[in-house]
Amino acid sequence: MAGLIVLGVVVLFMLFVAAKTIRIIPQARAGVVERLGRYSRTLNPGLTIVVPFIDRVKPLIDLREQVITFAPQPVITEDNLVVQIDTVLYFTITDPKSVTYEVANPLQAIEQLTVTTLRNVIGGMTLEDALTSRDNINSQLRVVLDEATGRWGIRIARVELKSIDPPGSIQEAMEKQMRAERDRRATILTAEGVKQSQILTAQGDQQAAVLRAQGEREAAILRAEGESKAIETVFRAIHEGKPDRELLSYQYLQMLPRLADGQASKVFVIPSEFTQALGGLGNVIGDAIGGGRRDAAPDPEPAPERPTGPRSLDPPKPPRPPASPEA
Repeated sequence: MAGLIVLGVVVLFMLFVAAKTIRIIPQARAGVVERLGRYSRTLNPGLTIVVPFIDRVKPLIDLREQVITFAPQPVITEDNLVVQIDTVLYFTITDPKSVTYEVANPLQAIEQLTVTTLRNVIGGMTLEDALTSRDNINSQLRVVLDEATGRWGIRIARVELKSIDPPGSIQEAMEKQMRAERDRRATILTAEGVKQSQILTAQGDQQAAVLRAQGEREAAILRAEGESKAIETVFRAIHEGKPDRELLSYQYLQMLPRLADGQASKVFVIPSEFTQALGGLGNVIGDAIGGGRRDAAPDPEPAPERPTGPRSLDPPKPPRPPASPEA
């Protein structure tokens, strides 16, 4: 019975020793081995053997890229405004030995280094510059942190400012300023639109007036050419037809109503040619009527010529006797 107990204890001891001797390191992990309290080697992923009770394997270190978020930190800007800045940090452990022995608490060290570097960078900027220069701030933080953490076996991959929160009064003032700036831009755009519209309207009116004037000029030219050709045709037809004086007088009388039909005609002056044309037309009509009467009856004797001078109301005076030769 005692032998079985001893055998069981030996088997358990051997299993324990085997467990301490054979270690399996997962992928993207690393183990630091200490032999008798001093650094011995770094275990890579895979199967490895260590000496029990002599070699001690420290907790495995994650070699993947890690992300840590820091609580918002108060930072004073160059224009003496306190802002709350929340940062996000991406880092990777490149040397397990250095991260194990060079720094006691890597995460706390990175956080404090980030806060101090952030205050140095933001302290040289105004609030407006800090809000509009996030890429510049991220680059400066990354360079400073990477240089400081390089000896710790940590590589800073990226630093991001998650948020920059100014005080409430400053936010209200910024909103008012932004609203005023938007109103100013809207007013400027409206004025430019009205100006452009007026310019285009004026240009359109100018082009329309020019085209209208050109059209009226061409129409006047064509109208004048047509009237000229019409007059020329009428003149040629008149000369070729060889009209007599009576026809011309009749045509002249037909044109008189048209001459007096103008809207602006206030005074109508009868030219001397009208009397001549009327006289000629009267002679023609008289000759026509007279010829018919001569065929019917002979003309009566002409009446004695009456004096055409003015009549006098006084009685006629007797004639004066002739003067004597002696006188």
